[in-house]
Amino acid sequence: MELEYIRDYVMYTAIFGMFSFIWFGWAQENPRKNWRKYMGIASGIALLVCLIGVYLSVTNWEEATALSEMNALTTYIIVFYAQLIIGGLGAFLLTRKKKKDYVAPWIAFLVGVHFFWLVNVFDDSGLYILAVLMIIIAVISPRLSKRWGVASSAITGIGSGTVLFCFAILGLIRYLLA
Repeated sequence: MELEYIRDYVMYTAIFGMFSFIWFGWAQENPRKNWRKYMGIASGIALLVCLIGVYLSVTNWEEATALSEMNALTTYIIVFYAQLIIGGLGAFLLTRKKKKDYVAPWIAFLVGVHFFWLVNVFDDSGLYILAVLMIIIAVISPRLSKRWGVASSAITGIGSGTVLFCFAILGLIRYLLA
């Protein structure tokens, strides 16, 4: 990512922090009881990081963003809405087919795939790593959840929440170093 887009770094902190918070929340659907306290703490820390990102985003709002380029913004909007529609349709079908336990991995998989499209939007090859990690989590979580006797959302949520938290912190570090 070019240094001229430092606003995008703080938006990473805000957005990835928020989605980390959300994934840790979803993980609480049916985890092991002794995990709940740690997921709660992780959720709280992720929310705090999100709020720091929001503050920095507001105070750096006039800085340039990759989304100010019309092609980048258009691609972002298309990818966002496509992911939303495909994710919702897949979740509906999985629930209808009585495979609700696969909804969280399905959503994590789509989130991972959507980062491949956003690499060029934000000119940030680091998003490839995020994409691959999210897809790996989506693929392994159903098997791990069966092995550990928890809902897939517990494994998917903890994995996705952790990875997104790391990228939120990375956004903050990149902002501070810019």
